[in-house]
Amino acid sequence: MATSPCSSSGVSSSSSSGLGADAGLEIRTRSVEQTLVPLVSQITTLINHKDKPKRSDKTLQAIQRVGQAVNLAVGRFVTVGEAIANENHELKKEMSVACIEARRAGETIAQLTDVASLDHPESDSHITIFTDKTGVVKAARLLLSSVTKVLVLADRIVIKQIITSRNKVLATMEQLEKVSSFQEFVQIFSQFGNEMVEFAHLTGDRQNDLKDEKKKARMAASRAVLEKCTMMLLTASKTCLRHPDCESARINKDGVFHRMRLALEQVIEIVTDSRPTGENEMAPISIYSGIKEFKNKVEGLRENLYFLSKENLSTMLEVILEHTEDFTDSAYTSHEHREHILELSKQAKMELEQLVSVWMQAQNQKTKDLMEDLEVAILKTCQCMNELKREVHSAATSLAADLLKYHTDHMVLKALKITGEEGNLEAVAEYTCKLSEQKEQLVEMCRLLRHVSGTEPLEITCIHAEDTFQVTGPQIISAAETLALHPSSKIAKENLEVFCEAWESQLSDMSMLLREINDVFEGRRGEKRVYLSLPRPGKHNANLKALKPVKLDTEEQAKIAKLGLELHLLTSDMDSETEKWEDQENEIVQHGQGMSSMAYSMYLFTRGEGLLKTTQDLFHQAEIFATEGTKLASALHAFSDQVHDDDKPLLLLEAEKLISMCKQLQITAKASVQGKSATFTKVDACILKTRNVMTLLCQLLPLCCKLLRKNKAGNGCLKPAPPWREDRLRTGTNAHTPERRAETFGIKSLENHVTNMTFLESK
Repeated sequence: MATSPCSSSGVSSSSSSGLGADAGLEIRTRSVEQTLVPLVSQITTLINHKDKPKRSDKTLQAIQRVGQAVNLAVGRFVTVGEAIANENHELKKEMSVACIEARRAGETIAQLTDVASLDHPESDSHITIFTDKTGVVKAARLLLSSVTKVLVLADRIVIKQIITSRNKVLATMEQLEKVSSFQEFVQIFSQFGNEMVEFAHLTGDRQNDLKDEKKKARMAASRAVLEKCTMMLLTASKTCLRHPDCESARINKDGVFHRMRLALEQVIEIVTDSRPTGENEMAPISIYSGIKEFKNKVEGLRENLYFLSKENLSTMLEVILEHTEDFTDSAYTSHEHREHILELSKQAKMELEQLVSVWMQAQNQKTKDLMEDLEVAILKTCQCMNELKREVHSAATSLAADLLKYHTDHMVLKALKITGEEGNLEAVAEYTCKLSEQKEQLVEMCRLLRHVSGTEPLEITCIHAEDTFQVTGPQIISAAETLALHPSSKIAKENLEVFCEAWESQLSDMSMLLREINDVFEGRRGEKRVYLSLPRPGKHNANLKALKPVKLDTEEQAKIAKLGLELHLLTSDMDSETEKWEDQENEIVQHGQGMSSMAYSMYLFTRGEGLLKTTQDLFHQAEIFATEGTKLASALHAFSDQVHDDDKPLLLLEAEKLISMCKQLQITAKASVQGKSATFTKVDACILKTRNVMTLLCQLLPLCCKLLRKNKAGNGCLKPAPPWREDRLRTGTNAHTPERRAETFGIKSLENHVTNMTFLESK
């Protein structure tokens, strides 16, 4: 049986369990995981080489070159690790120990693979990979363990940067809270804006790097709060400075500061994987996930009649039916939906009773008739649960669609602005009651949608939306009251406008969320997500006069609709191609999926939907898309070194085409334009060039998949690893600026010395 060092050391690309019992070495980010993949592949292949009575000189030389390459790579890797240790004294001891272990393991592997000059490598006079397989496995375990430890320790530096950035933001916020003059406020807010930009970039990179999709969604939600609250903080603080004795203005400002602090705290909880109380987060289970788990248990009875108890199954159904009470007790659920849900709940109990009866009989006597009866009971139970799921989904989504359509005119918000400017306190009070009613409706809508969202990231998005409506409603009311008390105040009017825009924006986001929930339910998009971590240009700047965002009007959307639809179809083709790959963690697949997600968000922009709200957002997304394409081209070049095939020149030619097209897209996205017509022309060019790149990728991925399969099917050969690039080694000697230091002393500086490892075929 083949031996894998990763299975022994605890390093696994499909698991984040870290290394054995050391919870401190849990791998939480893709950068650490992906950096280890080539090394794991090299070592595993080396250990799993097929022992043959006769070994050719070519095989012996290849084995020796692999061992030397591993040792050389580890040496350079350790040099970077030691530089990191010297720059970060709190990590120096742990990092130094890990570096020593890694260097020792690399040297051991080099010694054990020093077989090319031996006529009889298995002779007693020289211990080699052929005579001491256990020694190689032991060295491999030590190497992977120590390299992982160095990477995880380096990752702590990234976490430290985020915490430091958060602390700077908090300190400046405290100063902003205490200022008493406009001049002082302007100076401090300028500093605050710069610090928020830095924090947005650090957390955006971290969000993209997280493995856990649930944490990614939580990070996206926290960052969205910080983005919107930055402008709220500006106008609320200015209003409070202008009207220092106004209680409603003070309440409005305090609410913004409180919400920002909570969001900052949640970001730190996510990056440090901790909770302030020391308790694990217990998110309430949704009906969708409860039904999914219940059905899995029921269907598992086909394979094993004894793996769970009837009490366990009954309890699971009880929990699901308790959650359906959120629908049946809701004042906003239609009478028809309520009756259907109650009927299906009753039917589910009856079907489970019948299933348990047949199941208990089958445990005592496995006759053909009883097993057929059991199969029928299983099918009827699952069918009933599917109907229940469909009914609650229909109830939640129809309510959401009706509410979003009803509130699309924003009549209450418009009335609050008008009556506030008139100074009509009585009318403002009347409309604040109506807004409170609207808030309760939308909060209930979010709660019901969470039950049918279908994925954990969408569940978290529903929870975030619920929190946003809960908090923003009272803030609009306090801002409206302030304006009514000071109807001639321009800043009070501007402040109310900002909070109303946040409410309108959340309603717009709900329309997109509803569409995604329906897509998941109907199987159109599955787990597909758009990129949520874009640092939004212009949103956190220090200018007190915010630039008006540029959006496409209806006519422009109509012009670009065909191009957007073509892009949408290409993302679907791309998803189909990536699903064909056996190894979903393959670097080519990862980059391809990322580019498909970004292209999908650009398609949504052409429809006036999604998280890309302005043309500047689109251009920034296009830049990131092009950068990701360049990374994919590098992965294709590395992949081409693994294969011996007539199609290899074609692969390299297509990779060069990809690089050229991505460079052109980047130039277009960065080009400066002025005026509405020129901006639309640039939007059109970016979408067109993105479509062209996606067309090329839809040709490239099948070619790579074919070559990979052909290479695996053939007898293969051990190929030497390519020479390590000396110029990619970085040390801390010239890392003076924070930006340079962040680039030098982090995961990226270490992964450069591992990622060039080529995959080797067993001989």
